[in-house]
Amino acid sequence: MSVFTTQPATAIQAEPSADVILHAFDWPYQKVASEAKRIAQLGYHSVLISPPLKSPDEEKWWMRYQPQDYRVIENPLGNTLDFIDMLHALQRHNVRLYVDVVFNHMANEAHLRHDLTYPNADIMAQYQTRSDHYQSLTLFGDLSQPLFSDSDFEPAFPIKNWTDAQEVQTGRLSGGDDDPGLPTLATTDNVISQQKAYIKAMKTLGVNGFRIDAAKHISLDHLTKVWTADLCEGVKVFGEIITDGGAGKAEYDVFLKPFIDHTPIDAYDFPMFHALLSIFKYGNSMQTLLALKENEQCLDPKRAITFAVTHDIPNNGIFRNQLFTPQQEHLVYCYLLGCCDGSPLIYTDLNTSNDVDALGNPRWVRSWHDNSLVKMLHFHQYVHGQESHVLLCNDATLVILRGSMEKPAGIIALNLNEQEINLAIPTADYNVWLGGDDLLSNNQLTVPAQSGVMLMA
Repeated sequence: MSVFTTQPATAIQAEPSADVILHAFDWPYQKVASEAKRIAQLGYHSVLISPPLKSPDEEKWWMRYQPQDYRVIENPLGNTLDFIDMLHALQRHNVRLYVDVVFNHMANEAHLRHDLTYPNADIMAQYQTRSDHYQSLTLFGDLSQPLFSDSDFEPAFPIKNWTDAQEVQTGRLSGGDDDPGLPTLATTDNVISQQKAYIKAMKTLGVNGFRIDAAKHISLDHLTKVWTADLCEGVKVFGEIITDGGAGKAEYDVFLKPFIDHTPIDAYDFPMFHALLSIFKYGNSMQTLLALKENEQCLDPKRAITFAVTHDIPNNGIFRNQLFTPQQEHLVYCYLLGCCDGSPLIYTDLNTSNDVDALGNPRWVRSWHDNSLVKMLHFHQYVHGQESHVLLCNDATLVILRGSMEKPAGIIALNLNEQEINLAIPTADYNVWLGGDDLLSNNQLTVPAQSGVMLMA
């Protein structure tokens, strides 16, 4: 019995509010531009890229998260001109561009100097000696003057108590007692002004959205001063606030809940992620999925960025225990793209982690255009916003009907058992969208062990 159909995916008209985001993690701008047509054809609505700013000319991905200047884009992924070319390529195919912004801290340059003037003296000298070149790359501001000085930073100390909001939002991210850490920006008038100018410059170019990196480390006062209603108008803004679950977990109660309650900004749905981790990786009951909202173990789908993997999980050692196997990840995507109405974030990279799939290939290099995933994306767009009805749920099985019982739009069936299951489904003219065509006969559905099936009506 076949599990996955080889029938190619075809385009489906998306429900207007659906937003499938491709996280092109650490992709050079020229690669994004070259893939713009295919990104659109596969059904992605938006692309999230790594931080477009000036950062050290080093290959390690985390150096993109160490800003030296906001006013110029120059890093190993490209420069301002490459960025604009990428943006235009995406616009030609009606794909939105979201950019990652790093507003909590600046680059750790303690090995080079003792002051906190940014950019450093060497970069400022380059601006002057190659003035024509850097003027062509300037987004805003006067490059003859520094962006920040010592007075724009919090006093230096490493974060040790990770559930103390004051400490987390003023202390430094540090690798240990011997690491001076990343200088933390204070909520000064200059910091607010420069960060707002950066957002305005991005919007003027045509950027459609912003991911706020390390939003847990930025105070609500700082966030609300920068992300004002006028700057948020017409763009998608979402924050990364890493938690270890939903209500009842300190990180949720101290950081994510106040963020959701006191700002209009969307957020990564870490509560739901941890619920899925407990089920698909650690074997908890699927029945817990039925009460996620009531138990505050997920965000409102209108504000939720849903995901199966973030860039931190495979690339940062402290998060690798949250990594799904390829088969588990596939089943999680079946759930997220079939049963949920948040904005799904689909991760891809250029093999930064060196993880491989079941065939020994780099795990996330080609996954974004895998035929099964693309079919799930199209199913998500087709059923997005429609009613959900639970047809069956037990410890290892979940069957959801999307649409009305009288007029189904689709069915998602997940089977985590070690044996296949058979069930009767409501009468409709179904097409087996994900799964073998021989799985459906006369409204009797077979779901193979450890698999997901999608039917479209």
